[in-house]
Amino acid sequence: MAMNENDAPQPSNSDRIIESFFQTPLFQALTIGVPFCIFKLLFGVMCLHVGGMLPSAILTAFGWLIMVWASADLIMNLTRVVFHLSKKTSPIEYCTIAQMGRFFKRPGLFLAIDTLISFSIICIALWSGWIVLLSRQDSYLWYAATTLNLISISVVNIWLEFRRGS
Repeated sequence: MAMNENDAPQPSNSDRIIESFFQTPLFQALTIGVPFCIFKLLFGVMCLHVGGMLPSAILTAFGWLIMVWASADLIMNLTRVVFHLSKKTSPIEYCTIAQMGRFFKRPGLFLAIDTLISFSIICIALWSGWIVLLSRQDSYLWYAATTLNLISISVVNIWLEFRRGS
């Protein structure tokens, strides 16, 4: 006997609440956006360290540019959280690149591009060996951002698989 859509178990109200929480600006900004801003900010710091050792004015300027970009994105993420907590629609996106995507009516696509850039920054920091240039405090900030980001992704995946099995 074939099952139709009506026979599939429907999510309970508590399931819907949990799933919708994962999609809130609060959860997304604090577990994805803020950690990505930290990665960008610390990458800028690494560029400053390397630029000071070479010396390379271009790399130093690039480091400052990355830090300004990361700071703007951090402010945007935290602003999204404030709007969410005040139950208002945010007039801005999570980051500057997604904000540019509004011009093309594709902020989600541009947010995905920002995610690719953020992951690329993480890879560059690791594979270049620049990560060792971070101070102890900056390293702990990197570890915290990594932990928060990866654990949150894991929790969401566990929840999705749990729901799929019910």
